[in-house]
Amino acid sequence: MTMFFDQLYGIAQYYPVVLKGIGVTLALSFIGIVAGTFFGFVLGVGRASSHRWLAGIVGAYTDIFRGTPVLVQVFVVFFILPEAGIELDSFSAGALALSNITACFISEIVASGIKAIPVGQVEAAASAGLTRLQQLRLIVLPQATRMIVPSLVGQFVLLVKDSSVVSAIGLLDLTRSGWVIVQSIPNGLMVFSVIGMGYFVICYPLLHLSRRLEKAQLHNAS
Repeated sequence: MTMFFDQLYGIAQYYPVVLKGIGVTLALSFIGIVAGTFFGFVLGVGRASSHRWLAGIVGAYTDIFRGTPVLVQVFVVFFILPEAGIELDSFSAGALALSNITACFISEIVASGIKAIPVGQVEAAASAGLTRLQQLRLIVLPQATRMIVPSLVGQFVLLVKDSSVVSAIGLLDLTRSGWVIVQSIPNGLMVFSVIGMGYFVICYPLLHLSRRLEKAQLHNAS
């Protein structure tokens, strides 16, 4: 028992490393959420387009990234792009890869939300003289967004957890901070239990928000 508390105290001494790791994880997650949501909506509109060629191109693009491991994508951005003259530091590479994969998953969520809008509403908007852009901005997207918000929040939780892959390219995120600590305190179970709690603390507000939104959606539907 004494050894347990000694090791726990030792982990506590590394709080600056853990705090830095949390900061990097939060920064990556924030960038991924903002950029991924914006480009995800753009891709989602293209994916739901009535133009088959556009929907096909967007679908092929998103399928490639949704069907390959996030870690591989991070490696490609960090190690392969420099060979094409595009050099990024580990943070930028991680942010780019995470934003892109998030956008690809969100695009499918957005596309499904758009396709769920009754055709009659779109036809009525067209009859009222609204342009296609106005139909999208005033009729389609507001309703689709309300339907997909719980799914979007769930995707944000996945992004936070997926951000741990950047530790593989040397970025000191929350997971990497655990590897740093375990070099001095060889109790992997205890160290990574603490790291896991860190991710839980970050993700729990999003999980709670997702459940509340789902309940509100079900209440409104009834």
